[in-house]
Amino acid sequence: MITCASIFSNSMVLQRDKSISIWGHANLFDIVRVHFSGIVVETQTLKNNIWSVELPPMSANDGLSMTIQNITSEETIVFDNISIGEVWLAGGQSNMEFELQNSLNAQDELKICDTFNVRCYNVPRNAYIDEYFYINESCTHWELPNQDNCKKWSAVAYYFAKKLSVELNVTVGIINCNWGGTSGSAWISRERLLSHEDTKAYVQDYDKAIDGKTFEQYCQELEEYQEYVAKWQPKINEFYAKNPNGLWSDALAFAGECKYPGPMGCKSEFRPYGVYHTMIKRVAPYTLRGFIYYQGESDDHRPNSYYTLLQEVIAQWREDWLDDTLPFMIVQLPMHMERGDVDHYNWCVIREAQERVHKNIKNTGLAVTLELGEYGNIHPLNKKPVGERLCLQALHHVYHQIDAYHAYGGLYKSHVITKDGILVYFDYINDGFNVTGDLINFEISGSDGKYYPAQVRVYNNEIFLYSHEVRYPVHARYLWTNYSKNINIFSKTSGIPLAPFNF
Repeated sequence: MITCASIFSNSMVLQRDKSISIWGHANLFDIVRVHFSGIVVETQTLKNNIWSVELPPMSANDGLSMTIQNITSEETIVFDNISIGEVWLAGGQSNMEFELQNSLNAQDELKICDTFNVRCYNVPRNAYIDEYFYINESCTHWELPNQDNCKKWSAVAYYFAKKLSVELNVTVGIINCNWGGTSGSAWISRERLLSHEDTKAYVQDYDKAIDGKTFEQYCQELEEYQEYVAKWQPKINEFYAKNPNGLWSDALAFAGECKYPGPMGCKSEFRPYGVYHTMIKRVAPYTLRGFIYYQGESDDHRPNSYYTLLQEVIAQWREDWLDDTLPFMIVQLPMHMERGDVDHYNWCVIREAQERVHKNIKNTGLAVTLELGEYGNIHPLNKKPVGERLCLQALHHVYHQIDAYHAYGGLYKSHVITKDGILVYFDYINDGFNVTGDLINFEISGSDGKYYPAQVRVYNNEIFLYSHEVRYPVHARYLWTNYSKNINIFSKTSGIPLAPFNF
């Protein structure tokens, strides 16, 4: 008996210009031979009945076939319509999971999606490994672009792949590996979480939640929760159908208590280090170019830990792919606040952490998406600019096709304190700023840390901040808030908004 890992199928995309890993299972000591594009490699099945080979780097190509033979048992597997191009993994939570069919202008896009050289492999969203896990996984395969397929693809990943394919003139494959509501802690190992004071609380909370609970007790709680949600969710849907702009508190008064995310345990996708084993480890180390990542919303209860957590996600995935230089393109969270909520100033801490990671870890990118958020909607519909800005980051950092001025809207660089105010300098601005409204999100403070709205003078590539309330300015910040609708300073070159800052 010979099998390949489920991610290998007809129509798969293999990474160009890198050694290509192929692996699967066979009986111990069986001889496996792989034929591909004129190359023949051979190996023997060893520990854990796993066989694996590496094919040499190859140039972009399409319409290829691969034959895998078990010489010992005389079995053969054939994969057709293979492309060699660019492969990226799309990770994160619900805003990366958000399907193309639900995004802005989806119907127009779906009419033309089959004209682009993009393909997708959807990693099954399984939280628990049982017999059904393997059955579900065995049914997966790489999908070609058409209306039926693409409507369920990640909208962000689709727009990223579409633009990248056009710009590079190669087939682009997306490994869609994400799950709504998941913390960054769900995507790395228990050992990594425990290795830092900032992140071990995720494990401690989980261990406390399951302490003394049998598997049978947990399954009973889970069943009761699922029955509750089956009755509760239609009521919530009914409320918002009648009250599109209704407050969450009113929705709960109508439908009852929200018990999300349900009991914590071994079948919960929200548990720490869970989907790391049931999703990430199922596709690593499939050869790829890098990662795009949209996540952070579910960690807003621990914003001060996010800098460490995001670093560990990057390090974990690079380790699992056996390459500590793999590119990692990050979506900086947009503006957001729920209706009727107060500003907890936690999303701005996460945005700051995302930018710090970008500045401190090599081969990372930062797609600034501030103006794309929506008040009262944690899932903004306009995903096309998000995917395209991720692509701009890749085109700059990975493919060196564009300069930084076309990939960014300006990041804080440094500042000088004068007797009148603070002069702020920015990276990646060479042609000045485009101001489209009143600049009301800049603030300055003295040594007492009390902030006042700043008066703003925009020069070509610098911004001067001052306030008559602050005689001796020390600190300044921009967009230090969860939500503002006044995003109105952009790079003239790229049209991307200036990123937040706090110093």
